[in-house]
Amino acid sequence: MTIDEIMRVSPVIPVLIVNDVATALPIAEALVAGGLRVLEVTLRTPCAIEVIAEMAKVEGAIVGAGTVLNPKDLDAALGAGASFIVSPGLTDRLGHAALSNKVPFLPGIASAGDLMRGLDMDLRHFKFFPAATSGGIPALRALAAPFGNALFCPTGGISQASASDWLAEPHVACVGGSWLVKNGVADVRAIADAALLVHGRT
Repeated sequence: MTIDEIMRVSPVIPVLIVNDVATALPIAEALVAGGLRVLEVTLRTPCAIEVIAEMAKVEGAIVGAGTVLNPKDLDAALGAGASFIVSPGLTDRLGHAALSNKVPFLPGIASAGDLMRGLDMDLRHFKFFPAATSGGIPALRALAAPFGNALFCPTGGISQASASDWLAEPHVACVGGSWLVKNGVADVRAIADAALLVHGRT
């Protein structure tokens, strides 16, 4: 799958910080059952690589690695079975490593300079991060205006209450959020609410 196809599978991508490998399968199964098939496992915990490998076993799950900071992280994530790569920012080393591996890549941007660097690498899909503290929707609108061929996944400070506002923006394909899983347990009510956004986009 391309990064464009992955971003269009579901308008909500759970951003997962998992501290216990034993919870990986139950979390992934609950999210996929709720219609949220694209899962971003952040490399913020010592067991994150193992979690990616476990979640990748769930039928229907499209598991990627987030908080990828360098080519070493990228290699480890791909070795665990990650289907796509998400980074909080964009460096030349990481960008070229992702392109060399031909892996679907969603780099973080927060400025026009970041966007231009990505476009120079022939990238068109970006994570707007951190979305809420980088100026919110008005900032994204201002960034998107001169870069009409770019598509965004705002992440960082997105909530169940604000997700629909972000998704109403024409340059937003999906949003990333951590509200769906708390303390290692998938929030069934939050998943059900997010599923309504999924159906609203289909």
